[in-house]
Amino acid sequence: MKQTAHPPDHRTVRTPTRTAAAPAPPPARAATRHRPASQQWAAWAFLTPVTLYLVLFYAYPLYRNLDLSLRDYTVRSFVQGNAPFTGLDNYGKILDDPAFAPALLHTVVFTAVCLVFQYAIGLALAVFFHQHFRLSATLRALFLVPWLLPLIVSASTWSWMLNSDSGIVNALLSTVGVGPVNWLTSPSWSLTSVIIANIWIGVPFNLVVLHSGLQSIPTSLYEAAALDGANAWQRFWRITFPLLRPVSAITLLLGLVYTLKVFDIIWIMTKGGPADSSTTFATWSYQLGFGNLLPAFGPGAAVGNLLVVAALVFGLVYIRVQRKQALS
Repeated sequence: MKQTAHPPDHRTVRTPTRTAAAPAPPPARAATRHRPASQQWAAWAFLTPVTLYLVLFYAYPLYRNLDLSLRDYTVRSFVQGNAPFTGLDNYGKILDDPAFAPALLHTVVFTAVCLVFQYAIGLALAVFFHQHFRLSATLRALFLVPWLLPLIVSASTWSWMLNSDSGIVNALLSTVGVGPVNWLTSPSWSLTSVIIANIWIGVPFNLVVLHSGLQSIPTSLYEAAALDGANAWQRFWRITFPLLRPVSAITLLLGLVYTLKVFDIIWIMTKGGPADSSTTFATWSYQLGFGNLLPAFGPGAAVGNLLVVAALVFGLVYIRVQRKQALS
C-alpha cells in the first residue's frame, strides 16, 4: 500500500510564555509621585495666612472672652493673670440682675423691628429699582450713602436731627401743629429713636443684596406670567418672593448678627438711657466691663457670650434649613 505523504502543517502554534517581571518605573513616573506632596505644601502655604488670621482675631478672642466669664477678674488679676475660677457664677449674677429682663426685652424688640423694616424697605426699593428706569442707577447709588458713612457720623447726625430743642425733626413737626418730642431724653422715645437710626443705616445693605438676587431671576418667567393674565402683585407673590427665599434668608441672617451687636449707634445717641430705657445686651456688656470705676469683667464677658450663643444658634438653624431645602 502506497502511503501518501501529508504536507507539513505550516500553522503556527502559540505556546504560552511566561510573563516577564514588570520593569522598574521610569524616572519620569517616579517624579510624578512627588507632585501631590508639592501641591499639598502649596495649599498649606495659601491656607496659613487665613488660618493665622482666624486664630488670632477670632478663636483667641472667643477663648479669652470665655475665660473672662468663668473667672472672677479684677483690674489687678486682669493684669497679673491669677483670677480664681468661679465656673458659672458670673452667668448666675447677670440672670439675677434686675437689668437683665429689660435688656433682653430691648434687645429682642430692637433686633426684630430693625430686621422687619430693613428687609421690607430694602425689598420694596430693590423691586422699584429693578424696573431699570432712567436715573435708576444714580438713585440706587445715592441710597448707598448711609451704608458708606462711618457709624459715628451717622449716629451724631441723627442725634442732632432728633435734638429736642434744635433738631430738624421737631422743627418739621411744629409746622404741622405737633409739639416737640423728647426723642433722646424720654424713656418712652429713646428706644424708638435708635431703632429709626439703625433702620436708616441698614436699608442700603438689604437693597444691594436683594437687588442682586432679583437680577438672577429670568425675565421669561415674568413674561409668561403676564401672558397668563397675572397682575403685578401676583407676579411678585408667585415669582419674585419665592425665588428670592435663599437670598432673603442670608440677608436676614447677616442682618440679625449685625443688629444683635449694635453698640456704637445706641451709645452715641442715648448711652443706653435714660434710665436704661434703650439698654441692650451690647451696651450692657460695655457698661459692666468698662463703664464703671470698678469694672466687672466677668459679668460683662458673660453678657457678650450670650450674644455669641444667640448668633450661633440662628446660624445653625439657617444651615439646617438650607440642608433640608437642598435635600428636598
